[in-house]
Amino acid sequence: MAAGKTRAAHPMKAPLIQAPASQMMSLLEELAAFSIPGTGVTRLLYSPEWSRAQLFLQERMAGLGLEVKVDAVGNVYGRLSGDNPDDPAIVTGSHVDTVVNGGKYDGAYGIAAAITALHYLQQTFGKPKRTLEAVSFCEEEGSRFPLTFWGSGNVTGLYNGSEADAHADAEGVTLTAAMAECSLGSLNPVLNARREDIGAFVELHIEQGIILEKTDTQIGVVQAIVGQRRFAVTVSGAANHAGTTPMLMRQDALAGTAEMLLAMERLALEAGEPLVATSGRLEVLPNTPNVIPGEVQFTLDIRHSEEEELDSFCSHITSVFKEVAEGRGLAIEISPRLSASPAPMDTRLTGMLESICRNQGRTYRAMVSGAGHDAQLFAPQCPTAMIFVPSRAGISHSPEEYSSPEELAAGLDVLTELLYELAYK
Repeated sequence: MAAGKTRAAHPMKAPLIQAPASQMMSLLEELAAFSIPGTGVTRLLYSPEWSRAQLFLQERMAGLGLEVKVDAVGNVYGRLSGDNPDDPAIVTGSHVDTVVNGGKYDGAYGIAAAITALHYLQQTFGKPKRTLEAVSFCEEEGSRFPLTFWGSGNVTGLYNGSEADAHADAEGVTLTAAMAECSLGSLNPVLNARREDIGAFVELHIEQGIILEKTDTQIGVVQAIVGQRRFAVTVSGAANHAGTTPMLMRQDALAGTAEMLLAMERLALEAGEPLVATSGRLEVLPNTPNVIPGEVQFTLDIRHSEEEELDSFCSHITSVFKEVAEGRGLAIEISPRLSASPAPMDTRLTGMLESICRNQGRTYRAMVSGAGHDAQLFAPQCPTAMIFVPSRAGISHSPEEYSSPEELAAGLDVLTELLYELAYK
């Protein structure tokens, strides 16, 4: 099925496998309570609220009959062992941390659904042929420390732990110190974080976009997570008097930057979906009303699901920026800050998800994820799939984040049936 097209389903049927959505919704509400006081949900890595949330999940997993383990960085696993416990595990879950003043669905939904699905499968079908695990990754958002995917990154080998001393939060607390406060890291290496025994990874998540809602589609079957390129750009001209410098004699760094960004917008529109290009931060110097700007520093964030297309656009826009600078007598410096490759999902798993949606009578849409997720770290290492459900008005990272119980339950049913097919058949 081509990305971007909604598939009409057969009339709605009651799924043969139907996990108790009420259990999942209760878990979501209970998790939302682990937050600093204030608007929305704020649960930052290794904070007291984070620690209480992870302890709550450990207790809940254990109470539901799952074998609980915590690794060296605080990822929490609930394991339902299969007939051969040494076989690679099928893992599902998401991240427990939030942005500041975030919502209660981002990340937490995938965790609550994973726990609910495993408990239902165990109660209904008993021991699986292949091991299932629910995971609550310790961190994905980068809200406290200046790095992201600390949880799944340690599992997949993106990090090896040496980064902990080199990264500190705004208060100067290093990752090492923060982990020590939670009895993690070298003080309590219950389980090495790096794993090579994961046979498949599935992540259920709210869309954080408006496509599913706008197209009245129940399920998004993610085909790929976009790659990202980020740059820091400095445009240098000459600061001068705003009243005495003729227009044709100016080296206005801000005017040059404006021309560059308008060109980027035009070229991105011409390139079409799924490419997006954004400049989210500008700093103008000297930033004075009666002085021509002598320097502008700004950021670029460019994303696409195809590596070749992404690299081609970045190369083209870099050339355009340099041409604009040269034509205006400006100097320009473009420094790469991030290069993340696109992460295609496993075609077998996406095919299974589409078949499940058809069998359940659900509308579904093949789509690209414009946001980063834990799943993108697993995609190069094991078969990986990602399922989206609608987000009201596309709002996320906000207290206004919302998906209806019916929408969340639909995602849970699709996830549960996929796990059943992977682990029991």
